[in-house]
Amino acid sequence: MSQKQDQWTSKLGFILAAAGSAIGLGAIWKLPYVAGTSGGGAFFLIFLLFTIFLGLPLLLTEFTIGRKTQHEAVTAYRMLAPGTFWHWIGKLGVATSFFLLSFYSVVGGWIVVYFARSITEGIGGRGAEEFEQLFGQTISSPVLAISAHLIFMLMTILVVQGGVQKGIERVSKLMMPALFILFIIIVIRSVTLPGAMEGVEFFLLPDFSSVTGQTVLYALGQAFFSLSLGVSIMVTYSSYLKSNESLPRSAVSIVGLTIFISILAGLAIFPAVFSFGLEPAEGPPLIFIVLPTVFSEIPLGGVFFVAFMALLLFATLTSAFSLLEMVVASVTKNDPAKRKKAAWACGLLIFVMGIPSALSYGIMDDVLIFGMTFFDALDYLVSNIMLPLGALLIAIFAPLKIKKDDLYEEMQKGSAFKRSLFNLWYVLVKFVVPIAIVLAFLNTIIRGGV
Repeated sequence: MSQKQDQWTSKLGFILAAAGSAIGLGAIWKLPYVAGTSGGGAFFLIFLLFTIFLGLPLLLTEFTIGRKTQHEAVTAYRMLAPGTFWHWIGKLGVATSFFLLSFYSVVGGWIVVYFARSITEGIGGRGAEEFEQLFGQTISSPVLAISAHLIFMLMTILVVQGGVQKGIERVSKLMMPALFILFIIIVIRSVTLPGAMEGVEFFLLPDFSSVTGQTVLYALGQAFFSLSLGVSIMVTYSSYLKSNESLPRSAVSIVGLTIFISILAGLAIFPAVFSFGLEPAEGPPLIFIVLPTVFSEIPLGGVFFVAFMALLLFATLTSAFSLLEMVVASVTKNDPAKRKKAAWACGLLIFVMGIPSALSYGIMDDVLIFGMTFFDALDYLVSNIMLPLGALLIAIFAPLKIKKDDLYEEMQKGSAFKRSLFNLWYVLVKFVVPIAIVLAFLNTIIRGGV
């Protein structure tokens, strides 16, 4: 390496940052909704099995590619397969991160607005209709939507420009513990509401009579995409990892944290929703309409709502850091001297790209692409085409272009990884994971997305 690149200062810093990347709106917002419409506890059990037996192997694959090459994604694939087209996996990941962050930060902006309002205005005395109107005003106001989108992107840029150690790792070490503490506070309040146990039972007790083929495919897609897989973000993050750290242990720790957060998300949302006789709603209404209505009806609800919005903001930001880092790393090529300028240039370009998404529910709501708003069309492209394609190519790449003994040697560093476990991982990645991704991909294409 011509330049000495930044590295994580500790294994904990890496795990918290990588877990922060995985633990975003998908785990807190989408998973409870999908579980609520796909069988509750049965769905969640299937999701756990897929996360462990399919998501974990693919996560470990990305870790191995990144740590072995010590380079960001595009360069990593080029080093392992020189003179071939495989480096386009990295470029696909960069493009996916760019597009995803452009509309993800719009939702992040909505959360910024709600967090500010939860502090300055409170939520007392409002009903469901008023919260519905408030949400409509937030997403339809061009000035508010774009301003909030910009504020969220500026927060992301300010952290990523500081680098791996002084930026992402330092902030993740503060935000992730705070996220866990806030979550536990919300869960305790939620499960102690009258009638909350009905929600707990729905979420944790499997009822397989409601399971269909669609339920299984929903769980499969959620397992892959709740771990930030398919973007090569984890290739870039693991490239900053020291050679004496155990990749298998790190992967298990991150999957464990993601599952733990998913359980907390269900316990925070389902008991509260069931307690008030409500149903989990699709997309934004769950966070911005249904839950505020619940919090407005309970003692100290305003305080708990502030805590919940802070939790959401932290989770959304930690995921945004990894998306911007993916783009910045591809530009700087591990040269720390270029980081600050690249972070601002890439971040502001992503902000500009996100403006049509920010306006999709206001002055551009009649601008449709294949019958979808700009926001929804971009979401569909990323979630249903680019992400599964990236995940499929990564699963094919590792066993095809890296010698089996080299993969084993990389996983042995920092730990005595048993050969039997390695062989199981190899079979899962080479055969099972690609088939599962193709099934999930075909399902989303046929269905038109979740």
